[in-house]
Amino acid sequence: MMSLLFINLSISDIIDILLVAYLIYTFYTLVRGTAALNIFVGLISIYFIWKLVGMLQMRMLDEILGQFISVGVIALIIVFQQEIRSFLVMLGKLGTEHNKYFRFLKKIQNQDNNIDSDSIIESMKNMSKTLTGALIVITRTNELTEIVETGEEINAKISAALIETIFYKNNPLHDGAIIITNNKIIAARCVLPVSKSHSIPADYGLRHRASVGVTQNTDCLSLIVSEQTGHFAYSEAGELFTNVSIEDIRAVLEKKEE
Repeated sequence: MMSLLFINLSISDIIDILLVAYLIYTFYTLVRGTAALNIFVGLISIYFIWKLVGMLQMRMLDEILGQFISVGVIALIIVFQQEIRSFLVMLGKLGTEHNKYFRFLKKIQNQDNNIDSDSIIESMKNMSKTLTGALIVITRTNELTEIVETGEEINAKISAALIETIFYKNNPLHDGAIIITNNKIIAARCVLPVSKSHSIPADYGLRHRASVGVTQNTDCLSLIVSEQTGHFAYSEAGELFTNVSIEDIRAVLEKKEE
């Protein structure tokens, strides 16, 4: 037991403080750059004021703020629904990434999920020449069932001709993304969640934001062909990589197969 500024702190108290600080920081990183940041800061401020009021034994204000905090938990869940979901997904990722059993399952799945990268590369090169916009999502452990249900079922083997046909401008399926799982195009015209991150440059459109959005909470890979420039880009783990070469696309595809 040690005394610091007349406050007795034990080892468990220090660990408790560090864990709470880590949780606050982690949640802050999830809402940073979004409109929810101001709400988050406001709620944290009210909570600490409530604790300070309690320490000073200001009973009436303590009672008022206590009622606000208890009711505010429900509002917190509603306002931060997406952020809480992202936080829980992140915790789940940490658990599976450090679990030997899940790593073994990933390895087995990857062996059965060798992607026809040649067909994908060929289609992207051809669509780049004709300025045909494309958004290709390749799944891994998460098969994106909810997103697949937003599109039209295809369930066909990958081929360059099929991918180019789907994204042909006059094809009714060209809007949205195609989802590839187990070397098959499972669905087309799928609606992806759009990232609200302010780190994405303003001159990039919805295709790039959707590419980032789908990879923020899943382990999939998203490939892009720009309709305006024909340039290539890809997104993985919530990060956007722009103006990459077709060799870079091939490298990230081959890395995904490992």
